[in-house]
Amino acid sequence: MRKFLITILLLLISGLLSAQGSLEYVVRGSVTDASSGRPVTAVGVRVPGQNYATVTNADGSFIIKSNQPITELGFSRIGYRDARVAVSEGAVSVKLMPIAYPLKEASIVSGDPLEIVETAIERIADNYSLKPELLRCFYRETLQKRQRYITVNEAVARIYKGPYNLRNFNSDRSALEKSRVIVSQRKSDTLSVRMMGGPTLAVTFDAVKNIDLLLNEKDLQLYDFQMESPAYIADRLQFVISFEPAREAEYALYYGKFYIDRESLMFTRIELSLDMENEDKATRVMLVRKPVGLQFTPLKQTFILNYREQDGCARIDYFRSSMSFRCDWKKRLLATTYTAVNELVVTDVLTPAVPIGRNEMFKPRDILEDKAPLFMDSDFWKDYNIIEPSESLEHAVARLRK
Repeated sequence: MRKFLITILLLLISGLLSAQGSLEYVVRGSVTDASSGRPVTAVGVRVPGQNYATVTNADGSFIIKSNQPITELGFSRIGYRDARVAVSEGAVSVKLMPIAYPLKEASIVSGDPLEIVETAIERIADNYSLKPELLRCFYRETLQKRQRYITVNEAVARIYKGPYNLRNFNSDRSALEKSRVIVSQRKSDTLSVRMMGGPTLAVTFDAVKNIDLLLNEKDLQLYDFQMESPAYIADRLQFVISFEPAREAEYALYYGKFYIDRESLMFTRIELSLDMENEDKATRVMLVRKPVGLQFTPLKQTFILNYREQDGCARIDYFRSSMSFRCDWKKRLLATTYTAVNELVVTDVLTPAVPIGRNEMFKPRDILEDKAPLFMDSDFWKDYNIIEPSESLEHAVARLRK
């Protein structure tokens, strides 16, 4: 019986993996601001009626794939009107219209901001999934030395999310399906510093699920909250509540903003910026390990989390973190500045929601670079939805290949 159950489980998993292998319908496009003509980054792009999704890159470009003909695409970004665009060919050009706030709506800023946040926390079980979910994601992390890319890691991962009414996130795990890495071979580019990374970041920093990160009663008392001008997300008016540290703590706190749906009181977006006033506290958040004799100076760390509502239920949709720091060996005169960016987008929702076993999970201190093969196949992501690489990233990868 035990062997039979294991066989069934393996068949289910292999069925999930093979189901993605027929994404033969492809649409490429670009998104610009209708007023200025400038590219719009981080726009959510979706196939209506399906779970396939991605986001635009730094150039406003995207690529999205489906196992069925794509006749329409939906676009959404904070500060813009949602748009639906018919697709007649394999390429589209979309112009998003910025939202102008009528005076009546701009004046809707009444209410105690902390009380609104606390009520939104109480409604997490009403607004977020009460069933376990298995999400397929595309993940990319890059490391730049000054302005030059020295590492590019990419992966398709599965993330298992337990019900949001269970406030602990011990069952939430990620696992790699496919990954690749390209690293500069210059000796001077070697950086023996380990920082938090990998698709597990979207598990650790899911602030709505992991309330120990920020949304717990103890930590909320450490901040001052202020109501800001409202914003639109998915054509719905949002409370925008900013916060900043008001008291001392043993650990680094955050500056940030909560975007909370005015009707459902659902957290739809969270922006965080680590307080850098105390370097030791900030370093403990950012750094996992470094060589003896290397001076590590934290400069900046930011996070963005987007949550998307579908059929009355919200789930994490997009995650981005960026950190800047300086490294200097004591014998050198000049320090070097580095910037690490981690970006993850949920591209599909898989059924059944098969849990991720401990033997295949990507652990919080795992390093993607240690697990991924080198960039070789130019058609590596043929059967997966990804974030289209920007033009500068494509050039960097081509240079690093050489």
